[in-house]
Amino acid sequence: MKVLITGGLGYIGSHTVVELSNNGFECIIIDNLSNSSIDVLGEIEKLCKKKIEFWSTDLRNKDELAQIFDTHKFHAVVHFAGLKSPGESVLEPLKYFDQNLGTTINLLKEMQRKNVKKLVFSSSATVYGDLTWPPVHEGAPTSILNPYGRTKLMIEEMLQDLSKSDSEWCIAILRYFNPIGAHPSGTIGEKPNGVPNNLMPYITQVASGEREHLNILGDDYSTHDGTGVRDYIHVMDLANGHLKALNYLNNHLGNHLFNLGTGRGYSVLDLVKTFEEVNSIKIPYQVMKRRPGDIAVSFADSSKAEKELGWKAERGLREMCKDSWRWEKNSSK
Repeated sequence: MKVLITGGLGYIGSHTVVELSNNGFECIIIDNLSNSSIDVLGEIEKLCKKKIEFWSTDLRNKDELAQIFDTHKFHAVVHFAGLKSPGESVLEPLKYFDQNLGTTINLLKEMQRKNVKKLVFSSSATVYGDLTWPPVHEGAPTSILNPYGRTKLMIEEMLQDLSKSDSEWCIAILRYFNPIGAHPSGTIGEKPNGVPNNLMPYITQVASGEREHLNILGDDYSTHDGTGVRDYIHVMDLANGHLKALNYLNNHLGNHLFNLGTGRGYSVLDLVKTFEEVNSIKIPYQVMKRRPGDIAVSFADSSKAEKELGWKAERGLREMCKDSWRWEKNSSK
């Protein structure tokens, strides 16, 4: 089965391409390379032991998007493409509305034109905001704290309306918690441009000497050590969730929402200490003020995904830390 992967050279997209390709799917990648590297394509092909077709284009380019859909008869689409920095979205909301919402509308129109009505959408636990206490289930209230989260929720709502208007659509919305880790080969992983927005790549860059110390944003939360608690999930488990979701859509019409997390929360200091222990490296840090909009504790109730998709996170925090450091060492050579 042929699947279009938008944003397929990005962090989660690249791991999902490997997972799908190694399980019988033919993957075609679109990526505009705004926060990824063409070098990732070669590493994906090595891991898959096959050539992967790649289109360097932006989903805002309607002509090239139509060309891709006219060239291939797709079974489904997995949609990762989009901007993803909550902080940047506060400063540049129109940029996020344009790129995240506008590109998704273009994609959905093209899918509808070519009668491709299976979609897995990359959403985020960001949509839950601060109105609920963990473990967070899919029916929990949503609360938007920044424009990035708003674009995710707005796309979810668009997809719900689309599936109501046309019963042939099969849509899986996956709300990720906090992906970290890397492929165990150490050849693909998270390599953000500029200063990392996420915790783990910041830690690995401190470990490699690229950055002097880690800034911990707040130690006065109501948690066991004062630092924020999150549900960290290995990116390989997350990639497998997309495989399970695609298979699920073969037999399920309509719109389906799933949390993907481990169901267990770890604090920032838990993560730092585990990284230090498994990799025998000291991570210097300093405590800063809280970041506006951050909540104290968030972790998932993923029982629905386990029951309906047959999916469950298998990898623990130690493996996430080992794989992240192996990737950082290889990518820094």
